[in-house]
Amino acid sequence: MKKIILTGDRPTGRLHLGHYVGSLQNRVKLQNEGDFEEMFIMIADAQALTDNSQHPEKIRENLLEVALDYLSVGLDPNKVTLFVQSEVSALCELTFFYANLVTVARLQRNPTVKNEIQLRNFEANIPVGFFTYPISQTADITAFKANIIPVGEDQLPMIEQAREIVRSFNRIYEPVLVEPNAVLPEHSSALRLPGTDGNAKMSKSLGNCIFLADDTETVRQKVMGMYTDPNHIRIEDKGDTKNNPVFIYLDVLATDEDFKEFLPEYHNLEELKKHYENGGLGDVKIKKFLFQVIERVLIPIRERRKYYETRLDEVYEILKNGSKHASEVANQTLKEVKNAMKINYFEDDSFLKKYEEKYK
Repeated sequence: MKKIILTGDRPTGRLHLGHYVGSLQNRVKLQNEGDFEEMFIMIADAQALTDNSQHPEKIRENLLEVALDYLSVGLDPNKVTLFVQSEVSALCELTFFYANLVTVARLQRNPTVKNEIQLRNFEANIPVGFFTYPISQTADITAFKANIIPVGEDQLPMIEQAREIVRSFNRIYEPVLVEPNAVLPEHSSALRLPGTDGNAKMSKSLGNCIFLADDTETVRQKVMGMYTDPNHIRIEDKGDTKNNPVFIYLDVLATDEDFKEFLPEYHNLEELKKHYENGGLGDVKIKKFLFQVIERVLIPIRERRKYYETRLDEVYEILKNGSKHASEVANQTLKEVKNAMKINYFEDDSFLKKYEEKYK
């Protein structure tokens, strides 16, 4: 079976470090390994509108920002297809057909949907488009026959529901759809990078992010103001590294090379943790080290972003051409779906012949 990858992000704001360690870094790795037939990366503007319908300008303003973030981390339009969700009309038709294969009760049981509804305080006023997101996501995945879906752990229930819909469709009609498989980040800490304020998740809406487009001074201020161990008041106090965002970031980002260059008195992160846990190590020193580690990651990203910021017409064409290709692929899948459902009336010669024989 061909390896086809699909992933993407909602253009509700610039992408941040949590996106990078949770998905973007892995996408670049997959891209460079080249062990796939095609890789589609979607800017999910239509999905973003399900809870931003009153403010479409928010989506419009961030569309190119997300594209710039994609290109700045190293995604190569010559190797992957970058496209805009709303430009692929076949996705809407597929969503409509799949909606008949899912019950309201099943959607209500989806943990991701439940959590997102609670997060947005929708309660009884849930937009239908938002509520049916698992169906729309299934359309996104199956339109390209993607079987490798890099996601965070919070999206696992969505992928499972997509698998259920695919199985139902193939059983009822014909086996034309491909079941997707979720691929999680290799590093367990990257599954959910905490916010700089100690919140369980880095989130644009909570304002606790380090954005990929942040300049050096902004990153410095955010890192130095990070939440650590509230009980580690004095340098000699013993500290907690397990629930400490600074050390969680270091778990994900720090390398032995970082220690050699920026903190040579320690051989590795385990030594640093042990010292902090035993007392005698201040938060300021740890934060200064983390700042240097993050800067090492962000500097090449900033340089690539500056290149594309002066070539926005090129970014525009990349999205336009990618959306055209994505539409062609999705339209082919839609054709196969309609054939399987026997609603291809004007492309099936047997449709009219049966009526002609009936009324002879």
